[in-house]
Amino acid sequence: EEAISICIKKIKDIFIKEGLSGEIIVADNGSTDRSREIAQGLGAKVVSELTRGYGAAYLKGLKEARGKFIVMGDSDNTYDFCDIPRFLKRLGEGYDFVIGSRFKGKIEKRAMPWMNRYIGNPILSGMCRLFFRTRLSDIHCGIRAFTSVAYRRMRLRSLGMEFATEMVVSALQRGIKTCEIPIGYYPREGESKLKPFSDA
Repeated sequence: EEAISICIKKIKDIFIKEGLSGEIIVADNGSTDRSREIAQGLGAKVVSELTRGYGAAYLKGLKEARGKFIVMGDSDNTYDFCDIPRFLKRLGEGYDFVIGSRFKGKIEKRAMPWMNRYIGNPILSGMCRLFFRTRLSDIHCGIRAFTSVAYRRMRLRSLGMEFATEMVVSALQRGIKTCEIPIGYYPREGESKLKPFSDA
């Protein structure tokens, strides 16, 4: 509720500034505050997913997407949607999957818990580099962009937080042309639903 309007307004401003024709889709996964009402009031398309889980929400929202290029991101204002043109530029250059890197960019104070920043994310990203022969530095970054064709090729199905990992691994296994760009990461608005150990 605290962040949804900020995110949507940023996206709409970018659409106008860059002359982009796009849609804004918000996946509601059982919110109990005014998030849904606020999003609809700002002209976003709101879809509901009754099955709980990070992946379940994204799968529902992505199923509704009609664009050639898709940008996904969390609506807690930790990611700056003003970066959308930077993601689209790389897609326009021929990449099919572009993921942000908080570690190559700038992580603001209090944006990421110490354990996540120095233990959890580095270990999990390191395991991905080891097992799947990639140089990606931040496989759990929540802002990503991809072509609709690449998304269909990924054939994703995970319903929980593992959805984020499945997307990266699927792209790597299927030879989808991938790159990462440095992004900023900011303190979130609202309460986190992340369960560090079980989600990891």
